[in-house]
Amino acid sequence: MFGIEPTVGMLSFSTKGSAKSPEVEKVAEATKIAHELDPSVKLDGEMQFDAAFVPSVAAQKAPGSTVAGTVKVFIFPELQSGNIGYKIAQRFGNFEAIGPVLQGLNKPVSDLSRGANEEDVYKTAILTAAQAVK
Repeated sequence: MFGIEPTVGMLSFSTKGSAKSPEVEKVAEATKIAHELDPSVKLDGEMQFDAAFVPSVAAQKAPGSTVAGTVKVFIFPELQSGNIGYKIAQRFGNFEAIGPVLQGLNKPVSDLSRGANEEDVYKTAILTAAQAVK
């Protein structure tokens, strides 16, 4: 929609089996299901954030991955981690956080944090309207 080719990383505290746990298995299984649903999506997991984002770390931790080190879309394993992650990026990294934007529904749906300001509302409304037009 914005002319950016998505590369997707399914985040975990493990990269390519470096740890074993039910949480890691959940992310590995979700990665498998996503590949089955749409094999054309450039997606890989499970991977730690540094392997998803930093090319030198990706080369070491996930050398066979087609997306590691270049991920633009970060999928967190559950709501609390996603919320923590985006708020850290927003507040410490001075990144803009728009949304959350819910996907996979019949119509566009967005949400706002109670800490949202006027600019957050404006940008989320623009994004939601753009999705509705498309």
